[in-house]
Amino acid sequence: MPVCIIILIILRTDMGYFRENIEKTVGYTPGFQPKAADVVKLNTNENPYPPSPEVIQALTNIDPEKLRRYPQPTGDDFRQAAAQVLSIAPDNIMCTNGGDDMLTIAIRSFCDPLRPLAYPTPTYSLYPVLANIQNAPVAEVPFSNNYELPEKLTNVGAALTIVCNPNAPSATYISKDKLAQLAGNLEGVLLIDEAYVDFAEDNCISLINDFDNVIILRSMSKGYSLAGIRFGFAIACKSLIDGMMKVKDSYNTDAVAVEAATQAIKDQAYFKENVEKVKADRKILTEKLRALGFVVPDSSANFVLAQNPKADEIYNKLAEKNIYVRYFKNLPGLGDKLRITVGTTRQNQALIDALKEILSE
Repeated sequence: MPVCIIILIILRTDMGYFRENIEKTVGYTPGFQPKAADVVKLNTNENPYPPSPEVIQALTNIDPEKLRRYPQPTGDDFRQAAAQVLSIAPDNIMCTNGGDDMLTIAIRSFCDPLRPLAYPTPTYSLYPVLANIQNAPVAEVPFSNNYELPEKLTNVGAALTIVCNPNAPSATYISKDKLAQLAGNLEGVLLIDEAYVDFAEDNCISLINDFDNVIILRSMSKGYSLAGIRFGFAIACKSLIDGMMKVKDSYNTDAVAVEAATQAIKDQAYFKENVEKVKADRKILTEKLRALGFVVPDSSANFVLAQNPKADEIYNKLAEKNIYVRYFKNLPGLGDKLRITVGTTRQNQALIDALKEILSE
């Protein structure tokens, strides 16, 4: 029997068809997506309001030629529109297929078995999954009890450090000055994941002017109500953008998504109005949860993290009432906490009414 065939049989017997690190990796678990329409869905941090009417009109009137042809490879229509809104150059922007695609590109660009990824925990649970796919070492540095930036992040020698800001699932915010200090102390790249920053009072875009090792991740899923479209983008100095352009898929954003995202970011009046509605309801929801005995830190995102010793039981009883929140049962430090998306005023009140019934039992 030829040697190559013998080796193939050994590989299939010992590890199956996949690379060893893929066999051992536990994939990311998305939030539950209920199929029924009559539910209160507060588990995946979607915006409770529809996207801009300009988006709907653009999708309704899309030119069939845009569907027949390949899209413009770098999404230049969006880059031009976003650059104008954000007061940066189009060359500082790279379009991606959602924020997760941006994370994938960054980790593929900077990490390998000899180049680690670092991040503070608890945070977005996709980070280690993507690192494991690249077979890259991971340095997880615990947050303090009040989610301050860990000083040890600068000492782990990571090629890429990710800080989710506002953080998921805590909804806490780290100041721009502290992240600037971190960027200056790192030898590698700092990626600031600003997927939820539309609901915060500040952002870190200006850091790209001061540091050539900072990447800002933005998503159109949250503030712009385009979670179903899958569109995100990176903001960084031109040299970082040019390097990551080599790694992205050839056509990683489609024509429909580019058109929708372009119209959404142009309609800043509608965007700001929706964000303010979410922030106002976030304040009311936080106050009502605290009144019920939950410990709820101030939030800078479109969700809150509510602590209760019976979180597991409450989660299951809410699901029985067709009200869905997120419970990270197996993640350290989160066993007594529920992540709750800020919904409409009606949805939030339905949640509060259900919690009152559950807690009174």
